[in-house]
Amino acid sequence: MTSSGSESSSAPTRRTRRGVLFDVDGTLIDSSYLHTVAWWHAFNQAGHDVPMHRIHRLIGMGSEQLIDQLLPADRDTDEDAAIGAAHGALFSVYWAGLTPTRGAMELLRRCTDAGLVVVLASSSNATEVAAMREALGSDDVLTAVTTATDAEQSKPAPDIFAAALEAGGLRAEDAIVVGDARWDVESAWKLGLDAVCLTSGGISESELREAGAAAVYADPQALLEDFENSPLGRLAAAG
Repeated sequence: MTSSGSESSSAPTRRTRRGVLFDVDGTLIDSSYLHTVAWWHAFNQAGHDVPMHRIHRLIGMGSEQLIDQLLPADRDTDEDAAIGAAHGALFSVYWAGLTPTRGAMELLRRCTDAGLVVVLASSSNATEVAAMREALGSDDVLTAVTTATDAEQSKPAPDIFAAALEAGGLRAEDAIVVGDARWDVESAWKLGLDAVCLTSGGISESELREAGAAAVYADPQALLEDFENSPLGRLAAAG
């Protein structure tokens, strides 16, 4: 006769939820230079001569901060919203031709297959993100998607990654950011997140490492090929 008080078995331990927060522009979608051109035209339309190389280095930063960095402090800031709107309209011309960076779709699926939660964490508005999601064709592997409306402040503030953690049901210690700009690294660092960076957005490996990237790869394909040894692979194995 078995005593009810002598049970040795216990309920199974719940697996820790781990995941990856993916930036989109320049990381999963080859759009950094398209944004650069769109911003250049928007500034020119408003009468501002801003060199493309200066614009490109700030792609990934929030629109408000980007404009503030590139235009004189004594400008009429009432025009800033119109410049931002012009950039959006000009960038929309490219939506139909947006393409994923090399290996982007396969990397997202590899993360899911490894048991990782996948969250898109974009500072772009919802309509732009919708166009990029269509280009990716990977909605079936996404747990959540956050856009500019989910963040009070844009990068380099940490708001968008904080929103992505919440949307994915993740803790900072159980997640990694994948991005392509120093702003991704700075935003992640403020939340205690490591960031893996890709040079597919046009920022050099040395600059990304100087910013504090935990690892740097050429593009999603290169990260996919080194998945097991990468911070993403180690995160999946820890679960």
